[in-house]
Amino acid sequence: MLKFDITHEYENGFARTGVIHTPHGDIKTPAFVGAATRATVKALTMQEMRDLGSQAILANTYHLLLAPGTDLIKEAGGLAEFSSWHGPTFTDSGGFQIFSLPDVKITMNGAKFKSHINGDKFEMTPESSMQAQWAIGADIHMAFDHLAKSENHKDMEIAMRRTHDWLDRCVIEHQRLSKTIAKNAKAEQYLYAVVQGGTFNDLRAESARYCASKEVDGFGIGGVFTADGMAEMLQTVHSILPKNKPRHLLGMGQEPIDLFVGAEFGCDTFDCVGPTRMARNGSLYTNDGRINIKNAKFTHDFSPVMPGCECECCKNYTRAYLHHLFKTDEITAKVLASIHNEHFVVNVVDNIRASLQNNTFDDYKNEFLNRYYNN
Repeated sequence: MLKFDITHEYENGFARTGVIHTPHGDIKTPAFVGAATRATVKALTMQEMRDLGSQAILANTYHLLLAPGTDLIKEAGGLAEFSSWHGPTFTDSGGFQIFSLPDVKITMNGAKFKSHINGDKFEMTPESSMQAQWAIGADIHMAFDHLAKSENHKDMEIAMRRTHDWLDRCVIEHQRLSKTIAKNAKAEQYLYAVVQGGTFNDLRAESARYCASKEVDGFGIGGVFTADGMAEMLQTVHSILPKNKPRHLLGMGQEPIDLFVGAEFGCDTFDCVGPTRMARNGSLYTNDGRINIKNAKFTHDFSPVMPGCECECCKNYTRAYLHHLFKTDEITAKVLASIHNEHFVVNVVDNIRASLQNNTFDDYKNEFLNRYYNN
């Protein structure tokens, strides 16, 4: 069983700080996990991720299955060795990406789809998802789930029940692989169930109860796309899930408010591709809100992107320089912007963790969000 120590509980009964102990190192929580979709965080090296303070990365099973293939990653010694990260690692099942494909065929057994790279045909089942994730060798896996992009209660209920059926099969296959492979593997691997149910609290509660009843090491909270209603949903879910197991909010963190709401209502880790994706388009976080560094007003601005920021970009370069790099389409622009945005989000969650430990979370949240969104 994955070891998770709760080090401090906040007065609202949901928020907490803790430590997740993985075979590749500890994660102090709450923590923002770098989205290394294809075994890399776009535009950044793993050393740059370490330098900016990231504690863990999350890769995507769907993308790694298509390229370079899970067998190659296994041959390399697993995700950490293959990518030279050498720290805690997660894998998402890839369900979000698979069920976003236009030609996916959903069956009770799994999902059939074509590669967006070359058209090759694949079938992902709960069993093959577990096999692929064990081959990738991350410390923590997500169960294969069905994410329905629908606002219809019946559609969400069908997807949720299918997710539950698949969870049972994931648990069986994970346990089988634990017995047959783990003795020859370098380290243990752990499984999170994924709570679904969309915006419907009755479904979220049912899903949380079902997932809590299973022999899993933690929980992913899936299918959340905006902060609207997130607090109520997380309160519903986390009042049911056992306190002694970690919880990961899947795919959330592009907006700072997501991180505050998630942490306040019991999430321990987060991942999101948003910060680096926005960076590559010139959208940069500051304490006073996002700026578009491509705008002409930054042509002669020789201040750092965010005064006081300790990232490599802000300590060494100016807004004018970054503006120039983007306007001339230099690759370095995306690198420096990604360093800044990833550092910003990691640092915000680190500060949230510190404020929870010091019982100053409400003050920090109000001060940060008022300044960020009102400017």
